[in-house]
Parts: sequence; C-alpha cells; structure tokens
Amino acid sequence: MKHSIKKQIDSYIDFEDWYFKIINDLNFDYLKDLDARDFLSGILREKSEEWRLEELLLSFNQLIQNKKQIFIYGCGPSLEETVNYILKIKQKIHYTNTVNLVADGAARLLIQRKIPIHAIFTDLDGITRANFDKSEFIIVHAHGDNISRLKYFKYEILNFPNVIGTTQVKPLENLVNSGGFTDGDRILFFIASLLIPTHELFLIGMDFNDIVGKYSKLEIERNHVADSIKLKKLQYGLKLIEWLLPQINNPVYVVNSKIDTVNLKCLTLEMFKKKIIKS
Repeated sequence: MKHSIKKQIDSYIDFEDWYFKIINDLNFDYLKDLDARDFLSGILREKSEEWRLEELLLSFNQLIQNKKQIFIYGCGPSLEETVNYILKIKQKIHYTNTVNLVADGAARLLIQRKIPIHAIFTDLDGITRANFDKSEFIIVHAHGDNISRLKYFKYEILNFPNVIGTTQVKPLENLVNSGGFTDGDRILFFIASLLIPTHELFLIGMDFNDIVGKYSKLEIERNHVADSIKLKKLQYGLKLIEWLLPQINNPVYVVNSKIDTVNLKCLTLEMFKKKIIKS
C-alpha cells in the first residue's frame, strides 16, 4: 500500500483521551468542534482542484527535512526580547539551515522584524488578513470557538495555495489531526513524525507561565496576567509537550524562558547563541 503522509501525521487515536480530558475540564462543546471541522472542510472542498492535501504535506515535509535547526515561536512574554536578540546576532545565523514555524500572532512580530516565516499555525485570532500571504504555509485550525473567524478568513483560505487544515476531533479526508491544543504545542505535534535525527528544536516565546504575551490576540496591547481559563490552557500546553517529548528523539531547547520542568533544557540567550552558531 502506498505510504500516506497524512496517515503518518494524524494522531487522533493516540490523542483522543487527552482531547476529552481537556474539553471536559474546560467545559468546551464537542459538537461545536465537530461543526467547526465540517465548516473548514467545506471551505477546503471549494478550493481549486490543484489543491491536494497529500501533496502539500509532502511539500511541507520536504521543507522540514532540508533544515537542521527548527525554531518554534510562541506568543509568550519572552518572545519580543528573544526575537530582538536574534536580530542582533542575525549575521551569525545561517537561515538556510533554519526553518521558522510560528504560532498565530507571533507572526506579526516576525513580519515587522522582517524575519522569514516558513509556516504559521493559527486558529485565526492573532493574525490579520494582510498577514496571510507572509508565509510559505498556513496551517489553519478549526475549533468550536473560531467558526466566526473561519468565516471571516474564508476568502484567504480559498485563495492562498498552501493552506493545510487541522481539527481537534476525528479528521476528515481533507483535514489533519496531529494532536496538540494551543497553537504553540500543536506545532510540535504536527512535526513530531517528520523529524530526522539531525534536527534540533528551539522553543522561542514558549513560556507557559501566568503572563499572556501581547501577540496572543489582536486586541491585546500589552502583556497581562492570565485569567483562570487562559492559565489552564497554558498549563495543558506544557503538559502536552512533556507528554510528547519521550516520543521525540531530538534535542528540544527552551530559549530565554524559565519554564518549571525538568524535562526541557532551558537556554539563556548567550547559551542559545553558542548553540546555534556552533551548529
């Protein structure tokens, strides 16, 4: 049987217990998640016949395979300082050897700073329509609370060629469920089965603490203390990464953040500099 990269990435069965634990804890609506999945699937069915999910996933995989360093950018409060530091040492960073995968609103900062973006993973509440063509790939997530955003971005989804759709319930033929919950940890889940031994992963702006970064949503103007629901979401994001780590045989580093976990290797900015330049 011909290998399917979609089947390789899909992890709904493995992730199902986590999914129901999360939605029951946070009192989310399973039926709305199904509605969101079906709505996004319907948009993708309207796309040009040239849009083929399997070919897009293969192309994304090739992008990953050709790089050694994978930078994953979240929207946490350390994002801006770390990005500014990257710009300070950018002459020493070999971008030809680096892939930049960005969670939602963090893309706005990278666009402002003219840092190349290879993929944006988004549930559409942190980016604008103008941001949609600033990345090689857009991975759009459907869940029960963002159906209105899916409607708002329908034109962009229809017309941007390299769109991949994800869901958090059982996937359909044109959608992927790779696992994960927040935009940031979902990146790790999406690429987990695509990693090769030479890959090194660097988590930037992935703080998972009680402070919400200002790039998390469009309407946020400054970093602020998380409310109880947001804090639970962030805590789940970290728990999921810790759960996933044993399945990843690659080094995963947290940059410029004080995550309270023994399972992740934390790097200061100076340590980060030495690590990527050496690589």
